Amino acid sequence: MANRIGGDKVKILQVVGYKNAGKTTLTVELIRSLTARGLRIGTVKHDGHDFEPDAPGKDTWRHRQAGAHVTAISSAHRTAWYVERPTEIAELLGSMRDHGLDGVIAEGFKTAPYPKIVLLRDEGDADLLQLPNLVAAAVREQSESVKLLAESCGSPLFVYGSDNNDALLKYIVHWFKVSE
Repeated sequence: MANRIGGDKVKILQVVGYKNAGKTTLTVELIRSLTARGLRIGTVKHDGHDFEPDAPGKDTWRHRQAGAHVTAISSAHRTAWYVERPTEIAELLGSMRDHGLDGVIAEGFKTAPYPKIVLLRDEGDADLLQLPNLVAAAVREQSESVKLLAESCGSPLFVYGSDNNDALLKYIVHWFKVSE
């Protein structure tokens, strides 16, 4: 199971699910939980659409519109790169190697080979339980059929939602091997 960047100690965890499953909400909660315990966490996100990474009219947007293939912006506190090409998850993760991270949470990239949490909106999303390297599955409402499917895949199933993420977060913090 590929769960680290090369031989490094950077753990990788994917959060996957269909549109509006709560991936970003859970990713943000995981980042908060893990960084509160002293971990340095990086993220990568897959977007199924052509997103606009910079506000129209801003300088870097204007650079890109003029035809720049690579654009970088840097300030006293951060740097951002824009490259006009798709990038595979392995390359994104490799680029994170030099940033002193303890873990990376990848939002999306369903077919990537890393350990993953699968978010199910309902039992109609149960096909996601067939993805490789499941660490956990979570569903919005308890469903006996989803519970049985998750059990048959050997995956723990959690109920998640706006107020229900404590058990899932605790499980993932433990998975990252962080003391409470």
